[in-house]
Amino acid sequence: MQEKDTSVNIKKVTLRSLIPGLGQFSNGQAFKGIVFLAIFIGFVIQMALGGFQSLVGLVTLGSVPMEDHSLFMLIQGTLQLIVTLLFCLFYGLNLLDAKRVATMRKEGKKINRTMKEVIHNIGDEGFPYLLTLPAYLLMIFTIIFPVLVTLFTAFTNYDFKHIPPASLIDWVGAKNFFSIFFLSSYRNTFLSVFTWTVIWTLCATTLQITLGVFTAVIAHQKFIKFKRIFGIIFLLPWAVPAFITIMSFSNIFNDSVGAINTQVIPFLNHLPLIDIGAISWKTDPNWTKVAIILIQGWLGFPYIYVMVTGILQSISEDLYEAAKIDGANAWQRFSSITLPAIFLVAAPTFITQYTGNFNNFSMIYLFNNGGPGSVGGGAGSTDILISWIYKLTTGTSPQYSMASAITLIISIIVISVSLFVFKKTNAFKMED
Repeated sequence: MQEKDTSVNIKKVTLRSLIPGLGQFSNGQAFKGIVFLAIFIGFVIQMALGGFQSLVGLVTLGSVPMEDHSLFMLIQGTLQLIVTLLFCLFYGLNLLDAKRVATMRKEGKKINRTMKEVIHNIGDEGFPYLLTLPAYLLMIFTIIFPVLVTLFTAFTNYDFKHIPPASLIDWVGAKNFFSIFFLSSYRNTFLSVFTWTVIWTLCATTLQITLGVFTAVIAHQKFIKFKRIFGIIFLLPWAVPAFITIMSFSNIFNDSVGAINTQVIPFLNHLPLIDIGAISWKTDPNWTKVAIILIQGWLGFPYIYVMVTGILQSISEDLYEAAKIDGANAWQRFSSITLPAIFLVAAPTFITQYTGNFNNFSMIYLFNNGGPGSVGGGAGSTDILISWIYKLTTGTSPQYSMASAITLIISIIVISVSLFVFKKTNAFKMED
């Protein structure tokens, strides 16, 4: 414990640190002051050399066609905005640091003055921060940066009529969101696609979870023989790349030459009381929807099967024996012991299965390209929101800003539903 320095004026030291580094110099921390001042000077130089102009470009998005590239200006401006916000965070920490060290001096506490002491303190007390800092920086520039660009694009008129540098992009506020919810052409398409997206997500995911749990529970029973063989069979859909399976099923469900209509249905018709005609799997939207739900159930259940199998092996047999003694039948044992144990462990994974299928582009696009038919706005009758976004950005008349707006809506829906369900199910609550 050092002697208290009653001459320290905490307010003055804090005010000096309005220029980063000066407050640290006042506290006798020359090395830290040099580092802070160097960061401040570097930021000022960067702003003078082009940073400020990038922020201006983010606001104006250019003024002269063929000279100003609005999209590049949007991207550069977003990047500069992130850098500026990071500097603001550093600036605030600089003020807090100067005030904290001045308070320690006044109270007579030991402070780190030399470069060796500062580095040793960082390596000792600040090691967790040093370890996680690269991850946070990587997250900022690989996740937050693209998200911000998408967010800003949603508030522009970036479409086939405004493609830089020939044309400039302008800010249009919430016009794209207004069009989605109130303009009849987009509203009807959005409602149709969104409704089918929800139906697809609930039906396909529930089917694959149900199949996975059912097969795992059945295969776990003691009276089942050749469990390893069944395990290998159940894993086959998972072993084959999904896109190959989807393309294969696309041929199998072909209306005219597919195996379902030419072999399976004729075989079933030989059975008593069964008379089924050829089904328009790929030309009737309703049957196409049924087909892709069934295929996703086939593709998705092996993962659930493996996970649930591991959970079942951790359930004590004593629980089942006690339940039998109490007179519980098979269903009661399943609903009171097996199912709660499965949901306790697997609830977060089940939720991610729903959110994953909400954005399952491959299944929709590879099977029938979102068809058959159209519901307007460039969307096919079996398109979900994510595949509609793809068509909005790759069609002959791309609507990039509209696609960005829909992307934000998807993100809000997925995040909100996930957080709500996680909270209600206590999915991440650690049990004693």
